[in-house]
Amino acid sequence: MPTTGERFERAVEIMARLRAPGGCPWDREQTFDTIKPYTLEETYEVLEAIDNRDWPELTGELGDLLLQVLFYSQMAREEGHFSVDDVLDRLANKLVDRHPHVFGDVQAETPAEVLRNWETLKAQEKDKEKKQRADAAGSKQGDKAEEVQSVLAGVSSKMPALLEAHKLSSRAANIGFDWPEIEGIFAKLSEETAELRAELASVPEAASPAGRGIAGSGRPRIPAELRERIEDEVGDMFFVLVNIARYLSLDPESALRKANRKFKRRFQWMEEQLRTEGRGPAQASAEELEKLWQQSKQEENRQPAK
Repeated sequence: MPTTGERFERAVEIMARLRAPGGCPWDREQTFDTIKPYTLEETYEVLEAIDNRDWPELTGELGDLLLQVLFYSQMAREEGHFSVDDVLDRLANKLVDRHPHVFGDVQAETPAEVLRNWETLKAQEKDKEKKQRADAAGSKQGDKAEEVQSVLAGVSSKMPALLEAHKLSSRAANIGFDWPEIEGIFAKLSEETAELRAELASVPEAASPAGRGIAGSGRPRIPAELRERIEDEVGDMFFVLVNIARYLSLDPESALRKANRKFKRRFQWMEEQLRTEGRGPAQASAEELEKLWQQSKQEENRQPAK
């Protein structure tokens, strides 16, 4: 039976063959930029399989995600940047260097201590890498000092906003910038809710018809300046909610995905009930929809837990 290493080498060789002359036309024309959307898609499919505890599906999705690594590595090798060997070496070295409590003599008895050590080591590594790049470029200035020293450096603004908020607040919490207990976060949520309500009190009455959004298409729109202030307050509320999830060691992205699926299940159940009467949600009153919504929740609670 082939070893894990032999299996990996076979996958690397197949990827190289697909990109080689006479290989697959589609694979050969791909670039780093054209593959990016597939990487994001495959990542979310991995998360979906984990949420569903679908282990056979997760096996395939992890393979698809690994394919992205092989694809990028092969393209980088062709352009002379690096190879999959460099990727593996850097990963192995990072795992050893970031775990001095396992491979060295550093003490870390709790997950919190491990995370603090991890963030400290990451900051030191980034500082060293930037200085090396600056020296290679013949510059003593390098990047801006605040970027080198910031504990928030390296948190990408291109990731989903909930994940970015979670990472930013986690980085800050790891150096002590955090609420001492969760009640402080709920107090902050109440504060942000009050500030949003205060801004909403300024919305022109004509812009908020009953039961409808205040900025929907075809309806009176709120002034741009007021809209921006409301957006700021809503963003602050989201950030506080992310901190509640972080404080409870929950993934806000996963929590929201589950809430989305729950809403979808219940709403589609409502649609099915109305369809039997030859109607759709648009033909039902608000009172009917609310009654059906409560029924959908009761129906779901009667279903056996998965």
